[in-house]
Amino acid sequence: MHEEMPLEDLISGAAQNAGGWLGALPVALVATSGDGTIVRWNHGAQELLGYDPHHVLGRHIADLLHPGADRSLGRSLWETAATGRGVMGTVTAWHRGGHPLELEIWACPVPDRRHGASAVLVFAADAHAARRIRGSSAVWDGLFARSPVGIAVLDTQLRFLQVNPALEAMNGLTESAHVGRRLAEVLPEVNAGEMEEAMRQVLATGEPVLNRRRTGRTPADPDHDHVWACSYVRVEDPAGRPIGVIASLLDITSQQRDHTEAEAGRRRLALLTEASSRIGASLDLERTAQELADLAVPHLASAVTVDVLDSLARGNEPGMGLTGGVALRRLGKAPLTGSAVTQILAPLGRTLTFPATAPYTQALAARQPFLIAHLDSMAVASASRHTPKPAQLVETGVHSFMMVPLVARGLVLGVASFYRTRPFEPFGSDDVTLAGELAARAAISIDNARLYHHEHETAVVLQRSMLPQHVTPPPGLEIAHRYLPASDVNEVGGDWYDVVPLAGGRAGLLMGDVMGHGIAAAAVMGRLSATVRALARLDMPPTALLQQLEATLADLAEPMLATFLYVVCDPATGRCTITRAGHPPPAVAEPDGTVYLVKTPPGAPLGVGGVTFTTTDLTLPPGSLLVLYTDGLIEARNRDIDERLGELTGLLTEPLQPLDHLCDSLIAHLVPASADDDIALLTARIGRNHPNGTYHLNGR
Repeated sequence: MHEEMPLEDLISGAAQNAGGWLGALPVALVATSGDGTIVRWNHGAQELLGYDPHHVLGRHIADLLHPGADRSLGRSLWETAATGRGVMGTVTAWHRGGHPLELEIWACPVPDRRHGASAVLVFAADAHAARRIRGSSAVWDGLFARSPVGIAVLDTQLRFLQVNPALEAMNGLTESAHVGRRLAEVLPEVNAGEMEEAMRQVLATGEPVLNRRRTGRTPADPDHDHVWACSYVRVEDPAGRPIGVIASLLDITSQQRDHTEAEAGRRRLALLTEASSRIGASLDLERTAQELADLAVPHLASAVTVDVLDSLARGNEPGMGLTGGVALRRLGKAPLTGSAVTQILAPLGRTLTFPATAPYTQALAARQPFLIAHLDSMAVASASRHTPKPAQLVETGVHSFMMVPLVARGLVLGVASFYRTRPFEPFGSDDVTLAGELAARAAISIDNARLYHHEHETAVVLQRSMLPQHVTPPPGLEIAHRYLPASDVNEVGGDWYDVVPLAGGRAGLLMGDVMGHGIAAAAVMGRLSATVRALARLDMPPTALLQQLEATLADLAEPMLATFLYVVCDPATGRCTITRAGHPPPAVAEPDGTVYLVKTPPGAPLGVGGVTFTTTDLTLPPGSLLVLYTDGLIEARNRDIDERLGELTGLLTEPLQPLDHLCDSLIAHLVPASADDDIALLTARIGRNHPNGTYHLNGR
C-alpha cells in the first residue's frame, strides 16, 4: 500500500500535470485546511486574483468571494468538497484591484496527516477564458470532423498524425493508411516533393504558405489528374517551438478547368482582336499573307504557311473551278528562320502545283477545314503519294496538322496550313474554329487587296488617259511635266495638269487637284479638264472660267471639291495673269537666281460656292521659270508645310538647268520614297534660247 503524499507534493504535482485545454489557462491552485482556512496560495492564484500570499494565508476561503454575492453557494461547495466529494462550479470572487471576477472552480478533498483532517485542493480559472477555450476546442473538433476541406495534422518529420474524413475521401485512403507515413509514401503520383519543401519552409520560418498547388492522381480517381489548393500553418507549443504542421486542401480541379478554358477564351479573343488591327491594314497581298502567318505563331501553331492562288498572285482574277488541280503561290511563312519544320517547307514565292486528288485541292474544293489531329503512319502514307514532305515533317516532330481554306465573298483565294510540334497538344475543335476566324479575316483582307488593286489599276489607266498625251507649247515657252500616281498601297487621286494654246501666242497653264481618291476622283478630274480646255479656247477671262468650273462641280450628284491654279502666260512679253482657287502658289525662279512664291490671294476651293475669284498680274524677265505643282509634292507626314515650301524654292536656285532634269530632281529630293498622294508637276521657262545660251522674249 502506497504512503499518502504530502499536501505540498500534491499541489506541486497538480501544477505540473495540468493538461488538455486546462493547461492553456492561468490556473490558481489553493489549498485549505479542514475548516476552510487557506494554507497554500500559489503564484497562479496571485496572478489571477492579485493577492500576495501574506494577504490571504490564514483567512477563510469564503472571504475571497464578492461582498454582495450569496456566500452560501461558496460555503456549500467547500463543505461538499470537504466531506469527500469533488465539486465543480462558478463563483464570483473579489479581485484585489476592486472589481468582481467570475471564476470556474474545481475542488476535491485531500487527506492531510499533518493537519489531522481532510484538506481541500481548489483549482480556479477565469470563467470567460475557460468557456472560450472549451468553445474553440469544440469548434476545432466539429471543423475537423465535418469540414468539406481536407485537413491533416503532421509532425515535424512530416509524418501524418491525423486526417479528417474529407481528406480520406480526396485521397481514397483511410486514416490508418496515412498515419505514420509521409506524403510521398502515401501518394507517389502527386508532386509530393514540392509540397514537403513548402511544409519544411513553414516549420523553419513560421510563415504560413497559402494556395500552393498539388497536382496529380490519387486512388480516389486514378484515371484523371486533379488539382488541389493547399495551405500550411505551423503548430507551436506554449513556448513557441514548432511541433507540427496543419495542412488544409481543397479540390479545385473543376475551377481550374473553368479558369483554363476562360483563359484560353481570353487568349483567343485577344488574338482575334490583334488580327483585326494587324491583318490587312496595308492592302498588300504578300504582306497580308505574312501577317496571318506571323500572328498564328506561336499562339496557335508551331509553324504556318499561307498559299494564295497563283492566278491571284499574278494579278488576275481567281479561277472558279478546281477540278483539274490547283496552283498556289507561297506568300506567307512563319517562322522564317530557326525552325526545322519551315526548312522542309517550300520557300516564299514558290509556286506549288497539286493534282485534283491532293489534300490541298480537296480542302479548297470543299471549302472546309481539313484536320489530322494525330499524324500517324496511315495518314503519312496517304499523303506521301503526292509528296515526301509529310514523312519528313513527322521526323522533325510535327504531330498534328490542319488546313483552312481562305474564302471571301464566295471566292476561294488560297489556303493556310498549320503545324504543331511538342509541347503543343494536338489540334482540337477550338483550334479549328480559331484558325477559321483568322483565315476568314485574312481572306477578306486579301480579297479587299484584290479589289483595291483592280480599282487602283483602273483609276490609273483612266487618269493617265485623261492627262494630255502631247503638250505643244506656243513659241517662246519651254515646257516639262511629270505625273506620279500614288503608291500601290494608296488610292489614286484626281491630280492633273494641262497646257492650252490661246489666241495671240499665249498659253494657259493649268494645275488642278480633285479632293478624293479612286475612280470617282479620276472621273471628275477628266470632266473638269475637258471643261477647262473648252472654256479656255473661247478666251474666257480667268475669273469667269473658274465660275464655270464651280457650276460644273455643282451639277455632280455627289458634292466634290477641287483646288485649281490657272496661269495665262504671254511668252512675247513675259506677262502672266494668275488665278487661284485654294491651290498651292506657283514658284518663280528668275535668271539671276532670285526664287520666290508668287503672292496671290489663295481663294477657296472650287465646289465651296459663293466665292469671288481674283487675279494677280506680274511680268517675268526672259529665262524665268514658272513651277506649278499639286500638294502631293510638298506635303509630308510630321513636316511643316512652310518648311517643305522652303525646300522647294531651295531646289530652284539653278534656273538655267534643263527642265527635264529639274523635274526629276524635284521629285527625287522632295519625294524620295513611295508617294502617299498623287503628284502633278508642270514647269515652264519663258523666252527663246539663243545659241549663246541667253534668253529673250519673242520679237525683242
